Amino acid sequence: MLTIYGVYRSRAARTYWMAGELGLPFVSVPVIQARRTGDPAAADVALHTQSADFLAVNPPGLIPCIDDDGFVMNESLAINLYLARKHGGPLSGQSLTEEAEMLQWTLWAATEVEPHAVKIILTLDANAAASEQGRLTIRAATKALRKAFALLDRRLAATGHVVADRFTVADLNLAEVFRYTMSQTELFDAAPNVRAWLAACQARPAFKAMMATREKEPE
Repeated sequence: MLTIYGVYRSRAARTYWMAGELGLPFVSVPVIQARRTGDPAAADVALHTQSADFLAVNPPGLIPCIDDDGFVMNESLAINLYLARKHGGPLSGQSLTEEAEMLQWTLWAATEVEPHAVKIILTLDANAAASEQGRLTIRAATKALRKAFALLDRRLAATGHVVADRFTVADLNLAEVFRYTMSQTELFDAAPNVRAWLAACQARPAFKAMMATREKEPE
């Protein structure tokens, strides 16, 4: 049985979505980020990323984390690549070159897109977008993302997918990274293929089910 550690309002959302796409049964352990607890050392605090019980499972203290029949790993995008490889089907690579492309695009999203996208989402979450520093942060991040949006837009022009001509783990991984940028409509206005692709990814039943659960969690 697959166990997924992490609340849905975290990068664990990516792994919950992936499990839904694959139709995998799983146990969810709602580990919250320590920064959201107020006082991580409080006696009645919820299980969090610095709790001794969680660190015993995953010493890096990161969510999501999975325990797949004794195999423990973290890093959400890598977990999804692992689950696709293990369970096969259309979400996985059907050849060595497809697997390589899925890895390539996932690493690209993690290194070239997510660092800037995270700045946007953290600024919004902190209700700091209206401040001068917040505006500068979002403006700089948006500017830095234009090249990535243009590149992905060209990639999607042929088939509407990141790899091959079907929805794969590469689409899922990138869609979850690009979700952080959805507030910046100017980026999507300049990249209509990215806009249509992200909407199609988020129209999938497994994504909707994941988001429905996520929205029930406290912010």
